[in-house]
Amino acid sequence: MKIILMGPPGSGKGTQASYIASFAGVNSVSSGDLFRDNLARDTELGRLAKTYMDQGKYVPDNVTIDMVMSWIEAPANKEGFVLDGFPRTLMQAEALDDRLSELGGVDKVILFNVPEVELVKRLSGRILCRKCQMPFHKEFSPPKNDGECDKCGGELFQRDDDTEVVVRKRLKVYTEETDPVVDWYRKTTNIVEIDGSQEIRDVEASLNEALR
Repeated sequence: MKIILMGPPGSGKGTQASYIASFAGVNSVSSGDLFRDNLARDTELGRLAKTYMDQGKYVPDNVTIDMVMSWIEAPANKEGFVLDGFPRTLMQAEALDDRLSELGGVDKVILFNVPEVELVKRLSGRILCRKCQMPFHKEFSPPKNDGECDKCGGELFQRDDDTEVVVRKRLKVYTEETDPVVDWYRKTTNIVEIDGSQEIRDVEASLNEALR
């Protein structure tokens, strides 16, 4: 199966990507994974992407598409794949569909829907250990001792991009970029919408039904 996962930051698609991949018997990857891998291996695409990143510029869609297709066309992924959070723009979606046309196109798009108020709560509550980077959440998984990491005792802090103001801006940008992508897939592909605000077990049950 060739599956695309969509959903705003904090919707749980990253958490569910490995579960879906295991269910479908394929591998999963996110665009972030691909960038890190290509940079670490110092590939030609990685070096090209780095030239833009070092200048603080957006990596062009064609470079990202080439990275994705290189991974998709690897022998290990010949049976299918799960793409986590990609494509993110309409141009990426159109280019991906064009490149996948000879492989039968995308089989299913799974869209995780979560109310904005819940997303803000999930994202703005995240805190990290400065020393070991272990993640916590103020409400859902707080540390045993306030401000102190359970693992190493390091100081806990909140990243600048996890504050409520920044989170709301990130969600606004996501919506503006991806609404056209969702509309595109509603016209061209079998898209299934999942209530990502449910308990994890209920989300998995919904996914089982969608993938069956």
